[in-house]
Amino acid sequence: MTSPIYITGSGHTRFGRLSETLEELIVEAAREAIAEAAIDPAEIDAVFLGQFNSGLVPDAFAASLILQADPALRFKPATRCENACGSGAAAIHGALNLIRAGQAKTVLVVGAEKMTHRSTPEVTAALAGAGYQNDPVEAGLSFPQVFALAAQGYAARYGSPYDAMARIAAKNHAHAMANPLAQMHKAMPYEFCREVSEKNPMIAPPLRLSDCSLVTDGAAAVVLRSADAAQDDARRVRIAAAEHVSDFLPLSRRDFVAFEGPERAIGAAYRAAGITVADLDFAEVHDCFTPAELLIYEAMGLAPKGQGARALEEGTVMAGGRTPVNLSGGLKAKGHPVGASGVSMHALAFRQLTGQAGEMQRAGAEWGLAFNMGGAAVANYATLLNADRA
Repeated sequence: MTSPIYITGSGHTRFGRLSETLEELIVEAAREAIAEAAIDPAEIDAVFLGQFNSGLVPDAFAASLILQADPALRFKPATRCENACGSGAAAIHGALNLIRAGQAKTVLVVGAEKMTHRSTPEVTAALAGAGYQNDPVEAGLSFPQVFALAAQGYAARYGSPYDAMARIAAKNHAHAMANPLAQMHKAMPYEFCREVSEKNPMIAPPLRLSDCSLVTDGAAAVVLRSADAAQDDARRVRIAAAEHVSDFLPLSRRDFVAFEGPERAIGAAYRAAGITVADLDFAEVHDCFTPAELLIYEAMGLAPKGQGARALEEGTVMAGGRTPVNLSGGLKAKGHPVGASGVSMHALAFRQLTGQAGEMQRAGAEWGLAFNMGGAAVANYATLLNADRA
């Protein structure tokens, strides 16, 4: 049995349209995580950065910007990880593997993205680079169009998901009202999300504006430590499982609606941790578009295939439900600074499991799932986190 690894500190900037540079966001999140972990920066053995970039900023070599957080970090090995929207979790997995290999005891991971200074068409084009480029049909699809295909395919196979999509959007905006770090602090009632209107136009049929995540700036960070390094730490959360499954990039090679990559990653995490979906107290998942969250419910086992709407209708995924999903507001309302999103999920799960989540707090939470996804269910990262209150 491998020795456990713990998160012992977290950092998280506000998400939104921010004036700070990429460097300033990275440094802010890194310093907060170091302070919360109550460690000397000199104890950090390595740093990892999750950042997609894809031409969004000229900082193509940004890993060492983390060293700006403290002079003691100079000469620490710094590595940037890029795996589309899964870049944050990729950086966490890199850190976990370094600790498992015995090459480090304490690692700082930061995820960051600066996006809002670019126009919507420029951001759309940058993100589209995470799709398959060697097929002119697929290369011509924006990500809203890709997930519109998921919604259309779901409708053809199981019946219309459009009402469930509106309920997911309304839920996540309601949850974000309790998150002071979220980009959106504006409730969007179900009735608004359901109807196409001047303020909620159709983006890629059947995706409405309310079905799409936000263009966002922000950064998040966590400190990961080996069991011996973390033995005296005041707060720690155990990484009970961390699984990564990648699927074919071309949509033509797979059944997109089946969401097999997410299902396999989450299932492998359950088996590694020795738990089931019934043990989860909350989940932070990759709701880049509302059909993605609906499909993730089914991949998690919250509902049978084609019946994800039940998780909404029965209140399971709502705040106060059996397994609330995206208490932070998710990518939909918290915001989606691409490289930061996966690290944000882990940072906020850490705060949930150490009782530091404020108005978002799930009382007595013991188990949390973080599911971060790159591309259209291509890179799939599932982490199970367990409270350590010994």
